Amino acid sequence: MNSESNEIKNKVKENSEKLMKLGSILAKNQFSYKIEEKKSKEYWQNRIEDLQKYNESSIAYYNQVQNMMNLIDKEKGDRFLLQISKFHQLGTELKKIMQEIEETPSIINSKDKQQSQWSKNVKEKLIEISTNCLEHEKTMNLNFRKFYDEEVKRILE
Repeated sequence: MNSESNEIKNKVKENSEKLMKLGSILAKNQFSYKIEEKKSKEYWQNRIEDLQKYNESSIAYYNQVQNMMNLIDKEKGDRFLLQISKFHQLGTELKKIMQEIEETPSIINSKDKQQSQWSKNVKEKLIEISTNCLEHEKTMNLNFRKFYDEEVKRILE
């Protein structure tokens, strides 16, 4: 094994250790994309704070994943960077919608027979973006798992 491949192997090991640490932080900040029809302003404030914490730790984790990918395959690393950007964008959209609901929590109540079209649209958008966030994150995790199984394990052997 030459010194260049030894260097890559050592950097991949370093990145793996950093990922484990970030992964444990991320596990503590788990966020559920499940929509609950809670009508309290405090509930939505807490949801927004939880989302922010989760997104910050997720972005740190995914950036570390991307660093590792760049060491091994720059092209795959660049594609993953685009996925991180989309994840950030979706998280920002979700936060904005949640802030709208925080201002008027009653709009989330599906039992309200006199719900305005605006309220219905906000709720539909919340469900749509929340689902998109979850699906996108699943895709990112699958892509990394595939990369890890195909590329990283081979290097670490």
